[in-house]
Amino acid sequence: MHIGLIGGIGPAATTFYYRGMVAASKTAGVPFRMTIAHADNGPLVQNFFADRRVEQAEVFAAHIRDLAAAGADVAAVTALAGHYCIEETIALSPIPVVNAVDVIRNAVTARGIKRLGLLGAGRVMTSGLYGALNGVEQVLPPADAVEDVGNAYVTMAQRGSCTEEERQMFFDIGAAMVRNDGAEAVFLAGTDLFLAFEGNDPGYPVIDGGEVHIAELARLAAKEG
Repeated sequence: MHIGLIGGIGPAATTFYYRGMVAASKTAGVPFRMTIAHADNGPLVQNFFADRRVEQAEVFAAHIRDLAAAGADVAAVTALAGHYCIEETIALSPIPVVNAVDVIRNAVTARGIKRLGLLGAGRVMTSGLYGALNGVEQVLPPADAVEDVGNAYVTMAQRGSCTEEERQMFFDIGAAMVRNDGAEAVFLAGTDLFLAFEGNDPGYPVIDGGEVHIAELARLAAKEG
């Protein structure tokens, strides 16, 4: 199956998806067909904070039409924050969209997790990944730290790299949610958080939403037809 990815939002997250798909292809021993359409993250950030869902969905739909023209069978948005308008995007899409919200909901349910900490973009955290985590007790950073975490995440994502200070902040807040609030694991509610966590052990269980999405895309990519 030919996978179409909307990338560029942000660029680091796109490389994360690309590397993940390439690694999965090698593991499966199956060559994947994949096309990436580049989207400018500037309009996404503006539309995201203004809650302009239809406008952003129209941007995504234009990229999906390009992906479909290139032969893609399904499409995916390579940013969890970009899923704030995923239902509107699906309604406009000419091909099926692999919705990370649904994929992550199924993954968390399958793991039997009852209490989950969230780190990432502000709205993604406070919405429980747009309702994906309904039914699971959710732990957020302290009220006075939610905005700081969200701002640090956006800054890191736009820069495409993580400072040691940012990494330590994410690690420490996640540890506090596990230690003080009883979170069984910390969910990375922002694709670019791999910049902080990849290759590092924070000392507690982590569920990377991007990795879960990639695993499902890789499973589909290995299928024919």
